[in-house]
Amino acid sequence: MSRKVLRRIVRIDPEKCDGCGACIPACPEGALQIINGKATLVKESLCDGLGACIKECPKGAITIEERETEPFETSNEHAIRHEITQVEIQASKDLRIVNWPVKLELINPRAPFISNHELVVAADCAPFVYKNFVPHFSGKVVVSGCPIFGDKSLYRDKLMGIIKHNNVLSIKVVRMEVPCCSNLAKITYEALERSGKKLNIEELIVTIDGRIRAN
Repeated sequence: MSRKVLRRIVRIDPEKCDGCGACIPACPEGALQIINGKATLVKESLCDGLGACIKECPKGAITIEERETEPFETSNEHAIRHEITQVEIQASKDLRIVNWPVKLELINPRAPFISNHELVVAADCAPFVYKNFVPHFSGKVVVSGCPIFGDKSLYRDKLMGIIKHNNVLSIKVVRMEVPCCSNLAKITYEALERSGKKLNIEELIVTIDGRIRAN
């Protein structure tokens, strides 16, 4: 049995958490993840108890409590991970998309980060093929899914909710040039129609050699 110590550690109230994901990049230890639509402390030994995530939560769902738990991991391996994470966070401050998570399965349609931003609906493959994806869509809300293997009804309903319940400024669909990926645009148009909103949709195609063009 692992040794336990009395120390400070974060506590997440699942009733208040709306799954917006704002706390995830704020944790330099990588102790938080979105699981089943809620922020979750995935490993107690990774939480340093300093609460850097607290100020990022718009719902006040994160607090600090003192209780017996695993000691904070202070190995050299963790120190290296911590340093790398800090460098990555610093490097990405000025060039990043607005939100995390990005998967449509995990997005809360009423998450507070959505309103007053442009919405980018991207195929899962697009950011890996188009190397300038993040610079191109920096400052925008990005959601992603696979129109081949994903749940099309879920995608349509999530997108409808996102558009209906938020002040979305515009919509871009970023898909691969393969024919089967065209369903992503179809799903987005259907979601827009069901939302009752009137917005322009711009369709962008990522070619298999990594370029991007208008449809």
